[in-house]
Amino acid sequence: MKTLNFYFDPISPYAALAFERLPEALAGCSYEVEYRPVLFAAILHALGQKGPAEIESKRHWTFRQVSWLAHQQGIALDTPAQHPFNPLPLLRLAWASGSGASGTPNRRVVEKLFHHVWRAAGADANDAARLATLRQDLAPAQDPDSEPVKQRLRDATELAIQRGVFGVPTIEVDGRLFWGQDALPMLAAYLKGDPWFASGAWEAAAAPRPGVVRKH
Repeated sequence: MKTLNFYFDPISPYAALAFERLPEALAGCSYEVEYRPVLFAAILHALGQKGPAEIESKRHWTFRQVSWLAHQQGIALDTPAQHPFNPLPLLRLAWASGSGASGTPNRRVVEKLFHHVWRAAGADANDAARLATLRQDLAPAQDPDSEPVKQRLRDATELAIQRGVFGVPTIEVDGRLFWGQDALPMLAAYLKGDPWFASGAWEAAAAPRPGVVRKH
């Protein structure tokens, strides 16, 4: 059985869609999932990039595409009242609600986080009353505002950066990174033993090809 590290931030609609599609996309595969909440904004900052919603024309396309994908896949998806928003309260709540040796949240917790943002009829994800209700529902074993929980989120985000994660959702297995909802078929092929992955093609495709370097 393979262990999949699912890096996500509830701010991402693509992460929400990938979460919903995961069981169906990986049907017949032997795996377990560790859901790892990370701060997407910190990853972007480390890489010197802007998020899709911070570039107006890209924001237009992003939400048109995710709306179409949700329609095509039969997944309910509502855009929150404000986006981007500060996801820290949700990320800390996720880690505070973790369990087991890894301290990661289980699928039930992650589902509630995503539904809080993306299945709420356009409500504000950071509305104080809604956050209080979610916290009461999850009944976290730890205080989400405690320093140990905050540090756990920082550590998880830094580890993701060190492992090469550049966006969410990213699923890591055997040191390989599969980015985005559209990578789920590729991940399924890997888990089912597609010989392409052992042929050297994976490594060859990522070989450096020096070229023009843009100066910032």
